[in-house]
Amino acid sequence: MPVTLKEVAERAGVSRSAVSRTYTEGASVSPKTRAKVEKAAAALGYSPNALASSLTTGRTKLIGLVSNNFHNPIFLRVFDQFTKGLQQRGLRPLLVNLTDETEPTASLRMLQAYSVDGVIVASSTLPATFAEAFKDVGIPVVHSFGRHSPSPKVNVLGIDNIEAGRLAAGTLIARGYTRVAFLGGPESATSTQDRLKGFAEVLDAHPSMQWSVSFASNYSFDAGRAEMLNLLQSEPAEAYFCGDDVLSIGALSAIQTAGLSVPEDIGIIGLNDMEMAGWQNINLTTIGNPIGQIINSSIELIEACLKDENRLPEARLFACTIVERGTLRPLP
Repeated sequence: MPVTLKEVAERAGVSRSAVSRTYTEGASVSPKTRAKVEKAAAALGYSPNALASSLTTGRTKLIGLVSNNFHNPIFLRVFDQFTKGLQQRGLRPLLVNLTDETEPTASLRMLQAYSVDGVIVASSTLPATFAEAFKDVGIPVVHSFGRHSPSPKVNVLGIDNIEAGRLAAGTLIARGYTRVAFLGGPESATSTQDRLKGFAEVLDAHPSMQWSVSFASNYSFDAGRAEMLNLLQSEPAEAYFCGDDVLSIGALSAIQTAGLSVPEDIGIIGLNDMEMAGWQNINLTTIGNPIGQIINSSIELIEACLKDENRLPEARLFACTIVERGTLRPLP
């Protein structure tokens, strides 16, 4: 049977409330009493009951980690870093799979039932209103990889997707391409819209450039491959900016199936710099997304919100850079 708080109190010669205070963050307990309790607990093999503690403190230390991008391999890295980071800070992640959902109602109901202390929405495709729904019912929330706003209603962190589109277009122009294209994820996704906006801004300033746009059904290998196979049925562009690495890898597969070479026949640049992009047989030139920095800052922000629920929301923007590999022709 598990060792009880009463048994620890009896062995330490203190009250049960003293044992409870010893394991309650911020509670007042003298160094002498704490030492007695910890010695008794170690001897008995006692571990405090987190659920029982939550009844006393009113805090569960549960953080809802919500995403809808489970088919994208990069989110394995995202979830790994988020769960480790939260656990290292004494918080407990509760993972919520929103694949094929865009409304917050079901996840909001579930997370309220579990009495989460806060929510992290980890998605570049969900609209800002999704995260705002949690704030509206009084749950502290952070939107990681969200759409930047100079006056956010909730905490939002991510890259400047418009600037990423500009960076991709400028890179293709510098390599001497004259017929280029944007192969984005779902057209409705804010990340797709913003990356296309930046891409178009630069190309519109160069009238000699020919360019076109297409969209994959989602951010996945199969969707990227299917869309590129479709594009290859007519005259393809000289180079493509794919709005995500996993789309890029699907596109590379389609190009190889068609008997064409990269970068000799078609150039590809992706976005995110997922681990797979650096594999020798892929070697994808891409735009690096500082995922680790965004995750660490997201956890810092949710902690700050738990300490001060009246804290004003803020937007944090992170720079992205070109990661040179082998899927674009070299600079002239």
